[in-house]
Amino acid sequence: MNYARLFGLLALLTVATPCLAADPPSTEDVTVRCKNGAVVTVNTDASAAGVAILRQGGNAIDSAVATAFALAVTHPAAGNIGGGGFMLVAPAEGEPIFFDFREVAPAAATREMFVNSADRTPHRRVGVPGTVRGLALAHVRMGKLPWRDLLGPAIKLANEGFALDAATARSLNGLLANSDKTQFAELHRVFAPNHGDQWRAGDRLVQPDLGRTLQRIAEYGPDGFYHGEVAAQIVAEMERGGGLITLQDLANYQPVPRKPLRGTYRGYEILGAPPPSSGGTALIEMLNILEQLPLESNRAAPANIHYMAEAMKRSYRDRARYLGDPSVNEFPAKLITKPYAKELSAQISAHKATPSRKLAGDIELAPESELTTHFSVVDKDRNAVSLTYTLENSYGSRVVVTGAGFLLNDEMNDFNWTPGRTHNDGRIGTEANVVRPGKRMLSSMSPTIVLRDGKPVLVTGSPGGRTIINTVACVVTNVIDFKMDIRAAVDAPRLHHQW
Repeated sequence: MNYARLFGLLALLTVATPCLAADPPSTEDVTVRCKNGAVVTVNTDASAAGVAILRQGGNAIDSAVATAFALAVTHPAAGNIGGGGFMLVAPAEGEPIFFDFREVAPAAATREMFVNSADRTPHRRVGVPGTVRGLALAHVRMGKLPWRDLLGPAIKLANEGFALDAATARSLNGLLANSDKTQFAELHRVFAPNHGDQWRAGDRLVQPDLGRTLQRIAEYGPDGFYHGEVAAQIVAEMERGGGLITLQDLANYQPVPRKPLRGTYRGYEILGAPPPSSGGTALIEMLNILEQLPLESNRAAPANIHYMAEAMKRSYRDRARYLGDPSVNEFPAKLITKPYAKELSAQISAHKATPSRKLAGDIELAPESELTTHFSVVDKDRNAVSLTYTLENSYGSRVVVTGAGFLLNDEMNDFNWTPGRTHNDGRIGTEANVVRPGKRMLSSMSPTIVLRDGKPVLVTGSPGGRTIINTVACVVTNVIDFKMDIRAAVDAPRLHHQW
């Protein structure tokens, strides 16, 4: 499905018409109804790749892996093998699981490495990529089809090319126009237009270097990326630009399986992302607060907007104060409890906004990118996958690994660069998320699954940097509180407050 306006959202609907959804019947349809599975992404070719795997007998996890690799070809702004992210799985049977494949800081990273602006170069902003090992771990744990089969659609898209839609053509034209040809020579070589100086809708983008990289991953598994030729190409690229990633950094990278955060909201169960994502914590905390407040039936009522903004402020304040890599920071379990939400909701006046400075507490106040992508998959057995991954900024660091054809992330941006200084413009300096070797940087990605009686009713997530959490909160409340169908819930105006 090419649901760019839906920000990768999926409603699971139980109806009688058997189908595997790849494209909506028409642009006028509000929803696509199916019972044998659906894949929703920002790109039609990537969705078709995921659906093809379902048709071959793969499950939702197989489909998600294939879709993620396909997006690395068809959605270069955020689809990636040079970045990282999170996969949340609600299986039809058994316990939900969360696969954390967030990037980590290289071993040579230091606490104050970005204090001086001159040190914030593109190559130094690259974290050790996690996507390939993360997808491989999910496949080993829960997949059905052979690994090589899951790479097939992406390899074909890279080697044979695919037709650009108008949005991707515009995006690539903007990227090239605003990227220095000397500093980003490989970027310009790989993404140069087929004719003239502009990409046009319908032009075919062929990426043979990326095809060879994907072929190595298909043949050798994650070792085809973290060892051997591709790893050597990444390190050579780091050395060219003064980056920090070494062969040892790549060899040492490991994804982490975690337990999802679990909360409830008005009789529904919420499965959310645990740290190092802040998404699940902040979402469940604000939903718990809203559950204590008298929301009106009219979604746009001023009281509702006021209460949502106040809940968002408090959740984002706690995000800044407490959250980071759980291997370094202790996660305060109280943040997602009902008693804590009751305590916070009692602070909220029905008639007056709480000044953000008043919420700062012990955080001393000194006088992000939106290019992530989310997709959702459900198979015929009701296994559900919610996957969000990113390069951080649009096209990440804009550094393409010479000869390997893929973009590297700039996720080191997501650390707190200036320890001890929290600025009114949103730059956070709290200790929980300062740079440290091997540490995972804090994220706002919020892959979310909503259950009713143990079955998925909403599989959701979003791009949007720090707005991601609040986008998801708006969609969840639109569906649960205001009884909107999925299209209306996503298309409705949103609000954002990040304290």
